[in-house]
Amino acid sequence: MRIALTTLTAAGALLIASAGMSLAADVKIHHVSIQVDQNDPAIMNLALNNASNIMETYKEKGEEVEIELVTYGPGLNMLREDTSPVKDRLKQIAELSFPSKIRFSACNVTKRGMEKREGHAIAIVAEASLVPSGAVRLMELQESGWSYLKP
Repeated sequence: MRIALTTLTAAGALLIASAGMSLAADVKIHHVSIQVDQNDPAIMNLALNNASNIMETYKEKGEEVEIELVTYGPGLNMLREDTSPVKDRLKQIAELSFPSKIRFSACNVTKRGMEKREGHAIAIVAEASLVPSGAVRLMELQESGWSYLKP
C-alpha cells in the first residue's frame, strides 16, 4: 500500500510539473527593436511613444514584450547626458516598463567619433548601455527574430 501511494504521489507530481512546463512553453515573449538615427526630438518622442504603446498593449493582453531602442549617428544625442531632449521620458519609461523589458542602446562607434570631433568625453544617460555598433546591434537582433521599427 505504501509503495502504491508513493508511486501515485510521484506520478501526480510529474503530471503537475509537465503541465506547468507546457504552460510555460506556451508563453510567447514578443521582441522589437526600434531604431533612432536622427537628432530630431519629434522622432525621439515618436520612438518613445511607440515603445510605450507597445508595452501598454501587451500589458493589457497579459503578454510580455522586450524592446530595445538602438541609437546611432545623430540619433545618439537622444542618449547623451548633455544633449538629450527626452532625458526625463527615458527615465520615466524605464521605471514604468514592468512587466515589459526595455533597453536603450548607444552606439560606441558614434560615441567615439563624437568625442574625437568635440575633443572631450561624452557621458550617456544612466538608463542606457553602450553597444559596439548600433547598426550591427540592429542586424543581430533581426537575425535573432526580433521585429524592427524605424519611426
